[in-house]
Amino acid sequence: MKNVKSFERHERKIQDVCITNNFNELFCELEHRREDEQKQKIEEMNGLVDEMDEKGFKSVFTIEQLNKIDKMIEEKALSWGNAILLLMHIGYFSALKFFFLFCFDTCSLRDRFEEKIIDENEKKKEEKNEQFLTDLCECFALLIEGSIPKKLLSIVVTRLLKVALKKEENEETQKEVEMPLFALSHIPGYYSIDKEPYLHEIKEIIEYHQEHQNLTRLAYQSAWQFLIHQLLQDESLEEVITNELHFSKEAARELEDLSKSVGWNRKEEENGRIEVHIIRRWLCNIDNYLTSCELWNEELAGLIASLVQVFQAARGRCQIIRNESVGALIIAARNGVEYEDILLKSRAVEVILEEIHPSTLNNEMVYHCLRFCFSISERLKEEENDEMFETKRKELKRKIFEQMEEEGYEDCIESFHEMFDFLNKKFYPKISLRITDYFLNI
Repeated sequence: MKNVKSFERHERKIQDVCITNNFNELFCELEHRREDEQKQKIEEMNGLVDEMDEKGFKSVFTIEQLNKIDKMIEEKALSWGNAILLLMHIGYFSALKFFFLFCFDTCSLRDRFEEKIIDENEKKKEEKNEQFLTDLCECFALLIEGSIPKKLLSIVVTRLLKVALKKEENEETQKEVEMPLFALSHIPGYYSIDKEPYLHEIKEIIEYHQEHQNLTRLAYQSAWQFLIHQLLQDESLEEVITNELHFSKEAARELEDLSKSVGWNRKEEENGRIEVHIIRRWLCNIDNYLTSCELWNEELAGLIASLVQVFQAARGRCQIIRNESVGALIIAARNGVEYEDILLKSRAVEVILEEIHPSTLNNEMVYHCLRFCFSISERLKEEENDEMFETKRKELKRKIFEQMEEEGYEDCIESFHEMFDFLNKKFYPKISLRITDYFLNI
């Protein structure tokens, strides 16, 4: 079995080298082709991009390669239309698979994009090519990872929201709306955008979909991601997100539907389908929501239950989804003793405790499970000034203690104690080295 896996890895490595070599050969041919021939080559290149792993992707799309594209545009060896055809696909692929393309932020091509967007936006109405400006904004938003000048940010957000507001319920419009929403979702969450230009529009997009189901799954998730990113900078959005738009209920339903449609029975390496990437994106949204929001409602219980469901569904099939779903549960365990009861009722505590037993020294999952257990222990050891909360805390502590005792938790944790330091050296962030930090005393 070991030899078979080794052979498969070797075959995959050879295949990856062939993909990147073929891409580079096609790229070198672009400069000396007519525009229609370039377009055909770029479509072939985009097909190769879809097959790249992260290492191959980053070996191809370097600052030198992006500067070369910039020079080709300047010398008119590559039209803007063909450049966008290539770069849009690169940005889409990079954003969807979490392949961060930081080199775009420092290349000359970025400056050319900024200048072009501003120039096109300032043209008179009769001279302006609306579709070209939209394409420029989508492409730029998908490629950027760092800071965006305020003026440019305003142009990009306004333009993309304008396109995303289309409501025709047909497949063509669905695809047309998907890209601007996806591009908006990629704008980093550390920007504080004035609510006036975007809040009404993004609420309208989300509410209309909730009633008419007019968006693709990726587009709907992207609309939420854009709004959750704003929550990171503006806590006044808590009421809108939690009680008006019902984030917990919507995210729970989407996760449950996606986990049923993803085809978990495939081999892990075949789970590169879009459903897996959308699940990852929802999990990222949930992380940010649980980290930033302190306004909870009863719908949170369903969200936690959906995380447990995804965690279990991905067992043995997609490790990255498992890691990220337990990561969200860790944030939930840290951020409020008032809903540790939800973690108990949703079977999160039970499922995590069950997971620890078959884990081994090199198993990343035991590390995540230890972080979860430590987070619950840490929260339940805190004393509350409010007598009602203190009574509730003691009762929760007793219930979780009994659950841990039933699962043989204490013996299991003690058996892992010798490897805590090893796990800290292998993974990040660190877990406590003191074994008593993982126990509850009642």
